[in-house]
Amino acid sequence: MYRRLIPSGALAAASLMLAVPASAASPAPGAPGIGDPYYPDYGNGGYDVSHYDLRLKYQPATDELEGTATILARTTQDLSSFDLDFLLDVSEVRVDGARAAFTTTGEHELVVTPKTPLAKGTSVTVVVRYRGIPSSKQAYGFTSWHRTPDGGIGANEPEAAWWWFPSNDHPLDKATYDVSVLVPDGTQAISNGTLQSTSSRLGWTRFNWRSDKPQTTYLATLAVGRFDITTGTSEGGIPVVNAYSKDLGANYGAARASVERTGEIADWLTEYFGPYPFTSVGGYVPNTTTGYALETQTRVYYSPRQFANGSNTSVVVHELAHQWYGDSVSLKGWKDIWINEGFARYAQWLWSEHEDEGTAQELADYVYASHPADDPFWTVKPGDPGPENQFDIAVYDRGALAVQALRNEIGDEAFFTVLKGWPEKYRYGNASVDDFRKYAEEVSGKSLSALFDTWLFQPSKPAGPAARAASIAKAAAQPVQPKSWKKIAATNDVH
Repeated sequence: MYRRLIPSGALAAASLMLAVPASAASPAPGAPGIGDPYYPDYGNGGYDVSHYDLRLKYQPATDELEGTATILARTTQDLSSFDLDFLLDVSEVRVDGARAAFTTTGEHELVVTPKTPLAKGTSVTVVVRYRGIPSSKQAYGFTSWHRTPDGGIGANEPEAAWWWFPSNDHPLDKATYDVSVLVPDGTQAISNGTLQSTSSRLGWTRFNWRSDKPQTTYLATLAVGRFDITTGTSEGGIPVVNAYSKDLGANYGAARASVERTGEIADWLTEYFGPYPFTSVGGYVPNTTTGYALETQTRVYYSPRQFANGSNTSVVVHELAHQWYGDSVSLKGWKDIWINEGFARYAQWLWSEHEDEGTAQELADYVYASHPADDPFWTVKPGDPGPENQFDIAVYDRGALAVQALRNEIGDEAFFTVLKGWPEKYRYGNASVDDFRKYAEEVSGKSLSALFDTWLFQPSKPAGPAARAASIAKAAAQPVQPKSWKKIAATNDVH
């Protein structure tokens, strides 16, 4: 993952710009950012996307991608122009069938000016034709397109879409997807959702994928290469699609021994989180050099490095937990990352209990005792860590510690009701840390403001009385390291 410090001046400018309302009397440009203080230029204002139809052609030998994106949206203000987040070279843009003017600005803004202004509340069809070499493009000094020996991969957080399709790139704007990819025979194209069909003609094969449940842009993925693909159905009835690069070498066996347990683990997670929210589940392991994994919706991205020391079911648990906490229920703003990562880490703790390798309480006690009060670990606030610490280990471990403190405060019956009820209440939508606190209070009948403040928002280690009140580290002796700890710690670079 990539972390950037956002200058305070940029935050102020973005806030001021978003505070000025568009005139009801005359159309105005949509904002070049959706309003997230962590990433002021991410996403865009003035419209909401409902569907992306992406028709692509990719040449693995040259990394050339060409495409036509058809975007269905509805305006939320009177617009004279609007932005899309994108990096490749655009040849034509049409809005409701008419050619539109376009230009680029900033790191990743494509500014579109329709032939005639768009009224608020109007359904709009935007067509963008483009081509380029994704691996040649950078924004903010990095790329989210990963070249492989036999193709390319689009997967990263908090941004990846810019390298392969134009979008409103923020979790607040979720949409459904059709992704149709033409590749040379012998090569496969992997994406989210369900493979609707394939067809071959004149040395090329087209793969048609569909995600029919709302999906954020950073959770959309594209993988092109030579894969061994396995399919099946979990015992609970979830269709499973997994894929492994043919050239994973020594990591191949461990990768397959881990990811092939996807159906089993997804079924197990339904016991805690409720019904699986999507039409398929699975993962893919391409031959990339990255170190992280990512919860790309229904089709998790795993780096081969995750399996360098053998099988690793803990990382599979983490990424599949995100299908409920992060994918189905997405964050409102990037500051709400605790709801994603704290609960995915806690799922690993529950898996540890399941495997008889240490209880969640033992893991919580160990985390608390392992970091002295002057450890910088405690200065990171999981409830609002800042963009520079968004994927800091404290968001994961201190975040899961806060989940255990909540469990101890409200009791198992209310806690597991919350754990399963939250994904149902906000299914396919967006929610914040504050929304979660209110929901937990509603279920438990307890005021939880002080607990949330202590464990999520204070830049210091909760003192002994607070820890004991939350039943954390009650024993005076140093807790014994749980058997699962090293396996869980091995996933610390997961993001």
